[in-house]
Amino acid sequence: MPLPTPFFERIAPLCRSSEWRNWSGYQCPVTYGYTHDSEYYALRNAAGLIDITPLYKYEIDGPDAERLLNRLVTRDVRRCPIGRMLYTGWCDDDGKLVDDGTVQRLGETRYRLTANMPNLHWLMEVGYGMTVDIRDISATTAALAVQGPRSREILTPLASGVALETLGFFHVAEGGIGDVPVVISRSGYTGDLGYELWTDADHAVDLWDRIVAAGTPAGLMPVGLAAMDIARVEAGLLLADTDYISARHAEKRAHTSSPFEAGLEWSVHADKPYFIGRTALEAERRKPAPWRRMGLEVDWVELEARFAEAGLPPMVGHRVSREAVPLYHKDRQVGQATSTTFSPLLKKLIALATLERELAAPGITVEMELTVDFQRRTVPATVVQTPFFDPDRKRQ
Repeated sequence: MPLPTPFFERIAPLCRSSEWRNWSGYQCPVTYGYTHDSEYYALRNAAGLIDITPLYKYEIDGPDAERLLNRLVTRDVRRCPIGRMLYTGWCDDDGKLVDDGTVQRLGETRYRLTANMPNLHWLMEVGYGMTVDIRDISATTAALAVQGPRSREILTPLASGVALETLGFFHVAEGGIGDVPVVISRSGYTGDLGYELWTDADHAVDLWDRIVAAGTPAGLMPVGLAAMDIARVEAGLLLADTDYISARHAEKRAHTSSPFEAGLEWSVHADKPYFIGRTALEAERRKPAPWRRMGLEVDWVELEARFAEAGLPPMVGHRVSREAVPLYHKDRQVGQATSTTFSPLLKKLIALATLERELAAPGITVEMELTVDFQRRTVPATVVQTPFFDPDRKRQ
C-alpha cells in the first residue's frame, strides 16, 4: 500500500476527488478537484504547489564525490560550480539511458542527486573503492515545487538568506522560508518560472502552511499529477519508462534509447574523463542511431473531419495519454507517439514521439493512429521541435 508523504495531513482534506496515484511508493493526488482544469490554469496563470517528495534523493559527499558523479552521468560535473545544478542522464555500458535527474552542487565536495528510480545500489557500485559518503535521503527529505508566473512574487517575501530575484535558472541556494531551513533550486517539471524547495520531513507541514498562507491571495493552488503531466509535455520534458524505457526495465534491447535517440545529445560531454557508456556513445556519434525524439502537432481540422465522418464531435482525452501510438509515413510504420495531450494553452493536440531519424525534421508530415468509433484511423501530424511552450520568464 502506498505511503503518505510528509505533506499528507494537509493534502488529504483538500483532495475532494479522492483520486490518488502510486508514485514511487507514495500516495499522491492525481487531481484535487473533480477535474484538473483549474489546477492547470493556476500553473500557467498564477502558481501551483506540487508535492514532489516521491523523487529519489541522494546526498553524495567526500573527496571523490565529483569523480563518482562524473563516472556516472553524461554531463561534465566539473563544469558545475557551487550553487548551480544540472540536468543529466546516466547510461549502461551500451550507452542506453538508465535514468535521468538533476545534480545539485551544494558545497566543495557535497552534491545532491535526484532521480526517478531507486539508484542507491548503482551509486555504490560506481563508487566502489572511492572516498565518498553516499546517503539515501529520500524518506527523510520532503520537497515542494512552487511553479508558475507568480511563484517568485509569492516566495520572495518568505525567503530568508536567499535573494530569489537574482537566483538564476538552474541555480541553487541554502536558506529558509521564514525559520524553516530549505534548499531552494530554481527548477521544475512544468517548463515555467518555478522553484523547488527541499527540507527535512519534520518541517514539511510548517513549510506547506507558510507557502499556502502567502500564496493563496495571489492565486496559488495545490496541483496534482494530471495537470503537472500536461505541463511537462508542453515543456517537452521526458518521463522515464514512457518517453524512453530504462535499460533496467526494457524487455528487449530494441526498446531502449540512448541520449542521442532521446533528443538529449547536448547532455553528452565526450571531452570529460571516462563515464559509463562513453565508448558506445562515441561510436553512435560517428554512426548515428536510426531513431530520434521530436514533437508532433496534430492537424485539428483533419481530426475533426475523422470524427465527423462517424457522426461524432472530436473526442480526445483531456489528460496525457501514455499509451504508445503508431506513426506512419507512406503506409509504413516509422515510430510511435509516447505522450499525447491536448494543450489547453496552445489549443493543440500535441505529442512527444520517437521517429526514424530521416523523418525527425521539422515540417515533415506523418500519420498518427487514431481510434474513432472503435475503428482505427489515422490523422496527419506535423513534426516540430520541442518544447512546445517555452516562456522567457522561465530563465529571466
